[in-house]
Amino acid sequence: METITLGQNGPVVTPLCIGTWAWGDKLFWSYGDRYGEEQVQEAFTAALEAGVTFFDTAEIYGLGLSEQLLGQFIKQAQKPVQIATKFGPLPWRFTGQSVSDALTDSLKRLQLERVELYQVHWPFTFLLSQETLMNALADEVKRGRIGAVGVSNYSAAQMREAHQILAARGVPLAVNQVRYSLLTRQVESEGIIQTARELGVTILAYSPLAQGLLTGKYTPESAETPTGARRVDPRFNKEGLQKIAPVISLLTSLGQKYDRTPAQVALNWLIAQGNVIPIAGVKTAQQVQQNAGALGWRLSDDEVKELEKITRPWL
Repeated sequence: METITLGQNGPVVTPLCIGTWAWGDKLFWSYGDRYGEEQVQEAFTAALEAGVTFFDTAEIYGLGLSEQLLGQFIKQAQKPVQIATKFGPLPWRFTGQSVSDALTDSLKRLQLERVELYQVHWPFTFLLSQETLMNALADEVKRGRIGAVGVSNYSAAQMREAHQILAARGVPLAVNQVRYSLLTRQVESEGIIQTARELGVTILAYSPLAQGLLTGKYTPESAETPTGARRVDPRFNKEGLQKIAPVISLLTSLGQKYDRTPAQVALNWLIAQGNVIPIAGVKTAQQVQQNAGALGWRLSDDEVKELEKITRPWL
């Protein structure tokens, strides 16, 4: 399995990350309804069997349950795993100590003494200044409780500011976790990808299959009715699906060439960007195996360009 270094000298991880938002989350993902602890444990095991050892969670996922479940699974794991979690700059958190306390709670739930990557979940920090926040994170790197510092949903300018504050402490900014897929390419037009390259920051791409739109499962003709939040998402209505039909068609034909699914081709396109790691959210072992099929092969430069061209309307 090839590996990627996060940022300039951060942890070394697999080129695909497993997203665990659905692990324990009842609100968005109806955890406990059609799937539960047994299924997500099987997903964890399947990831390790596929050689994928990088997992992304957050204190807010399932109100801490996602971290807790991961902590239980790690204890039984036969190989080392790399965990990324996130700090939520909530209104009542306005001191460096509150950052430290949140990390302590996350580490307790994860049953770890250190986490490889600790990210700020969103840039809007109410009463907590970026200075205080980044310095608190730099302190934790020095204490050895964080391997690397990351941010999430930061604009190019916000990323520069965080990078600058950390650099003054001799700590690099390792990642910016953003929404990025063939159908959500605004991070390119907004200069986030370019700025990340320039600063040596790795991009973690969440929602890399655009909520399932890129799997080919939803078509204008299909009987597959979207459930949950997708039901009210205009991208999943007939017109929305007709608009993406040419993209799905190209993904399907490239997939046939490599004996891969449209989803695996879409994930491979992100990996081919270089310095981009897709975070594939999973609930089951089958979904892990599906996503792992994006690894171990490469689209040609011409094919990458072809996909870039057909998805320009989504820039």
